[in-house]
Amino acid sequence: MKASLHSVRIAPKKANLVAGMVRGLTVADAQVCLQRTNKKAARILEELLASAVANAHHNDNQDPSTLVITSLVVNKAQSYHRGVPMARGRVRPMRKFLSHISLTLGISGVPAEPQEAQDASSSKSSAKKKSSIRATTVQKNKESSSQKPKKPAQSPRKRAKRTPGASAPGTAGRAKRSATSTS
Repeated sequence: MKASLHSVRIAPKKANLVAGMVRGLTVADAQVCLQRTNKKAARILEELLASAVANAHHNDNQDPSTLVITSLVVNKAQSYHRGVPMARGRVRPMRKFLSHISLTLGISGVPAEPQEAQDASSSKSSAKKKSSIRATTVQKNKESSSQKPKKPAQSPRKRAKRTPGASAPGTAGRAKRSATSTS
């Protein structure tokens, strides 16, 4: 109950906006949502959804009214490069992005595969381990920072005092030249 498109001429960001609207919906709700969305990505996803429904009906004898979109993934594909003319005969590079889109349908009311549930539980335990490791490193960093001696505060830079007869800094050479040229 899968369908996929490769190297579709639409940017992944734009396709992902529309894909986010229909993730997790039933097939009927997703079709209505896509028909009423005025985007290029909606037309592409509508055709992909119809293909996935046809695959489910033909290959697995599934009733389309019981199907739900379980996953809809939009990945970045290769991009091709074009040039935009600019002033003074220059050319600015422009990239055209392509997308890989894959859609998976599942039966509504049926839980996901048990392997995915095991992966999810193991990822939760690994997330707990990571958060506990972060907490201990933060505590160690706080302890070590409290033991370090603090640097003394530095005073602002002092300016050189000028005497009434002295010239400004950097003008000493000019004063000498002007004195020698007049005499």
